[in-house]
Amino acid sequence: MSSHVTRRRTAAGLRLLAAVLAAGVILFPLYWMVVVAFSTRSSLSGGGLRLWPEQATLDNFRRVLDSFPVLTWFGNSVAIALVTSVIIVLINLLAGYAFAHLRFPGSGVLLLVALSTLMLPVQVIMVGLFRLVTDLGLYGSYWAVILPTAASAFGVFLARQFILTIPRELIEAARIDGATHLQIFWRIVLPLSRPLIAVLFFMSMLQVWNDFAWPLIALRENALYTLPVGLLFLQGQFGPDYGATMAFALITVTPMVLVFLLAQRWFVQGFSRSGLR
Repeated sequence: MSSHVTRRRTAAGLRLLAAVLAAGVILFPLYWMVVVAFSTRSSLSGGGLRLWPEQATLDNFRRVLDSFPVLTWFGNSVAIALVTSVIIVLINLLAGYAFAHLRFPGSGVLLLVALSTLMLPVQVIMVGLFRLVTDLGLYGSYWAVILPTAASAFGVFLARQFILTIPRELIEAARIDGATHLQIFWRIVLPLSRPLIAVLFFMSMLQVWNDFAWPLIALRENALYTLPVGLLFLQGQFGPDYGATMAFALITVTPMVLVFLLAQRWFVQGFSRSGLR
């Protein structure tokens, strides 16, 4: 018995060590970003590897904020990400409920067709999207970025899998009482789908917040740019100024890290209840 307990403790210790090493590998780039962002230009140009700033400074952040409309770009990113995420969550939940509980001809084929679009890289459809937003008169506006990304095939599939875990007896009882599908969705499915909503919202926020290629194409005015697009102009002006670049990158990354830390409990619950690991 003692040898069995020893082996279990050894295995648990090895798993813990592996988890710590994996976390270190994942978090080190973020830590290094913070170190470079708060380091002076002289210390960065002096050579050598330093795991912490010799003298912490905010000069990199001041230089970035004085040279570019970072706060405007930040506000643009927040507005586009929030509006797009709300639309994505609503559409994905409605579509997921339809695929989970509505029976109509071709529903299975339609779901497979939607999922097959996940194999298409976004670059394949950019020309078509550009022509579409141009024909609709949306080019150069926020809606040119928001509408083309207002649905997600993976989000629809995730919503369907999650809604299928809701006891069918609740839905059948509501139908017997005369509730419509919209009432069932609003009063039963939606309140029970809070973990799913958190997952879809965070995934949408992360995708839209970090999107670079499409906002660069769809937006033409400097005042409408998002943070990832602004980072391109910063690199073009400052060149190898790693401190300023990392300061700007830290401003871009920090909101998504905070959102994940605040919603991680719902995030894990949403994935576990949907049957995905």
